[in-house]
Amino acid sequence: MPPSEQPTNRFDPKLLDILRCPITRSKLRMENDRLISEVGGLVYDIKDGIPVMLPESAKLPAGISTLEEFKEKFGID
Repeated sequence: MPPSEQPTNRFDPKLLDILRCPITRSKLRMENDRLISEVGGLVYDIKDGIPVMLPESAKLPAGISTLEEFKEKFGID
């Protein structure tokens, strides 16, 4: 595929230096096509090169069923 036809909408890992989890405000690390918060392990998907970082779209860690439960467990206001 010629360079002009390659997808250009890929997530730039350099953004990890400035992006933070909107819930815990912790740094994020990239695993496969997802971003994971260092505090609590919330998972955010990356779609078409764009991280979907809406709190209601975060995947909660095992054993936690609601965002409110997560916030209470980790002392987040």
